[in-house]
Amino acid sequence: MKTYEEVKQWLFSQVPVFQKEGAAAYKPGLEKIHAFDAYLHSPASSLKSIHIAGTNGKGSTAHMLAAVLQTKGYKVGLYTSPHLVDFSERIRVNGQPISPDYVIDFVNKHRAFFQSEGLSFFEITVGMAFAYFEMQEVDYAVVEVGLGGRLDATNILQPELSVITNIGLDHTEFLGTTLKAIAFEKGGIIKPNTPVIIGEKHEETQPVFDELASKQNAPIRYVAHPDNPSMETDLRGAYQVRNVNTVCTIIETLFGEIEQNILEKALLNVVSLTGLRGRWEQIGSSPFTLVDVTHNEAGFRYVRQQLLVQKAAKLHLVLGFVKGKNIAAILSLLPKQAHFYFCQPEIPRALPIEEIVPIAQSLNLSYALFSSVNEAVVSAKRKAQTDDLIYIGGSTFVVAEVFE
Repeated sequence: MKTYEEVKQWLFSQVPVFQKEGAAAYKPGLEKIHAFDAYLHSPASSLKSIHIAGTNGKGSTAHMLAAVLQTKGYKVGLYTSPHLVDFSERIRVNGQPISPDYVIDFVNKHRAFFQSEGLSFFEITVGMAFAYFEMQEVDYAVVEVGLGGRLDATNILQPELSVITNIGLDHTEFLGTTLKAIAFEKGGIIKPNTPVIIGEKHEETQPVFDELASKQNAPIRYVAHPDNPSMETDLRGAYQVRNVNTVCTIIETLFGEIEQNILEKALLNVVSLTGLRGRWEQIGSSPFTLVDVTHNEAGFRYVRQQLLVQKAAKLHLVLGFVKGKNIAAILSLLPKQAHFYFCQPEIPRALPIEEIVPIAQSLNLSYALFSSVNEAVVSAKRKAQTDDLIYIGGSTFVVAEVFE
């Protein structure tokens, strides 16, 4: 394979991709990633890393943290998933996506190993990221967990610090159907004698985290959330306040102090420093139009709050989902006076729009169905007045199609 496009096509077509296919591509366990890391001469062990898990906010927290570390003068590797437009977004150094030439060389050089060992798409990208960060000699690697924590491929790291932003009911078919069960899976990133920061204290999950930390002799700290946070960020959305507080706690834990001027500068420039997109991001005006990657019930609780305070004559909600989400719970949270445009992202894991109909009818929603994201967006733009608001989301893949 000679071109970047050929390599990406091979990865997406020949290797199971969980984000697109779901359960058929989900391969939990650390045996294969440990073998791959050893085959690559153990880049994971060479990295000074911060490992971030959580139901919501882990991507934003990772990008904010990377921005702060970069502003402090460090060379920072950032691994996140999934990508919105291009594969290279997953692996960045100081905000710059991984080199296409590196991706081409890496896949061609190691393809036989991928195939012989039956590696998943996620295991390949994790190994690629760690090898790339080692080659780039990053000072810190900020690594976002893919799914869960305990059995996630990123969990071969021995980090400087573990972070769990929060716990909500998501991916219940893999992680468990209770907050305690999910907390146990995400708490699997807690390492011996390694500090762990918990972004939100909850009566159901705190005993789980306290016990896991105690068994690992890991100092545990819960983030305080003041009523009037002093830090602002260029990432829109009221829900970012908690992520900002978590990042402040991370910096204080890592360095013993918070340099206010550096923190303020970094948080106001997260997008330009890291390339993060899709977090309550405005893409149009008259009508005000935004995209947001929130995709589960816990996240939509914050979206509801934000929508209710927006100054808009009418709300137009363009929503598409993937299978496995609690659609009834999500839709019951959203303002009933809105008009809904239900669509289906172009991935095998997409929830068929027909399955939304009985839920929408039971809630007496005003809605229309569209076979594609583009058709839904076009319809919303056609019907919306200049003083209305169009919200596009429900899934990372809906937002990705808008950007594409």
